[in-house]
Amino acid sequence: MALIDFGGEKETVVTRKEFPIAKARKVLKKETIAIIGYGVQGPAQALNLKDNGFNVIIGQAPDFKRDWDRACKDGWVPGKTLFDIAGAVKRGTIIEILVSDAAQRKVWPTIKANLKPGDAVYFSHGFSIVYKEQTGVIPPKNVDVIMVAPKGSGLNVRRNFLSGAGINSSYAVGQDATGRAEERCLALGIGIGSGYLFPTTFKKEVYSDLTGERGVLMGALAGMMQAQYDVLRANGHSPSEAFNETSEELTQSLIRLVDENGMDWMYQNCSATAQHGALKWRPIFRKANLPVFKKLYKSVKVGQETREVIRDCGGKDYQKFLGKKLAEIHNTEMWQAGAAVRALRPKEGAKALLKDAKGVGGRTSN
Repeated sequence: MALIDFGGEKETVVTRKEFPIAKARKVLKKETIAIIGYGVQGPAQALNLKDNGFNVIIGQAPDFKRDWDRACKDGWVPGKTLFDIAGAVKRGTIIEILVSDAAQRKVWPTIKANLKPGDAVYFSHGFSIVYKEQTGVIPPKNVDVIMVAPKGSGLNVRRNFLSGAGINSSYAVGQDATGRAEERCLALGIGIGSGYLFPTTFKKEVYSDLTGERGVLMGALAGMMQAQYDVLRANGHSPSEAFNETSEELTQSLIRLVDENGMDWMYQNCSATAQHGALKWRPIFRKANLPVFKKLYKSVKVGQETREVIRDCGGKDYQKFLGKKLAEIHNTEMWQAGAAVRALRPKEGAKALLKDAKGVGGRTSN
């Protein structure tokens, strides 16, 4: 394990150097990893583990035909590597519960009834364990309870694995029945392709994750972008101009600089006018948003957010409700303008543009 200074506070993290894939394979050599649920995280983690040489099977309810068919399309074979949930749990020694949070309380009785002493129950979110009074997910004392939580969507867990970059993940041991819980957990984290792993607890993971998704990562970002777009449009700016100044410049330029070397690096590579204005308004936005984030964190901590997730996401009409809400976003002028802007992006790519520049100008700098 490596001790890293994260801006003044030192943390222990696990990298592929300290825990190489060969060690992970050795730790899990005799294990059968049963992935329960082939929806969002399931396909990515299952395929990454399979590609890394681990023994993987899938547990998926056949009546969820879309997910069952997707598993078949990805090469999982019914009766050999693809089973119903009970069948997969019976055959597995590590049970990765990757159905949606709302669905976990529904499949848990089936999973629990087929667990064996010494199995490991694996989660990628602390939701069901932390809010057990709401979910009823209480593992027996004779199994390991572990978590690896990738800090990205299933789509990017797979994409980053294929590119070699990996997605950073947190990990936690909630119960060590075998004495092997931590090494099993770390081996799985390396197996799914994590860039590095940092320790947490089930409670800290779910508090931070629910806050982040509702806040900066998704909810706050979408809300602030829409507010700025609306103000620009109300003041006579065209849809194209309002979208470019709200979203396109952020996603295609500025956020890439932040990713590359931090927020200050992005500021350094912008005009003096942009720097000055951003430095002025940064504390104003922080002050305005701090009470909202405190309210959000409290709502997460007391279980209000999870109660609403269980109430709404588990309903029979949820997909219809979700489709309606996503359509509302999709059909706003802002995101219709966004579709038009994306369609106008150059298709030939950077190499073709560079080649064209050489042909026209005769010379480019190296």
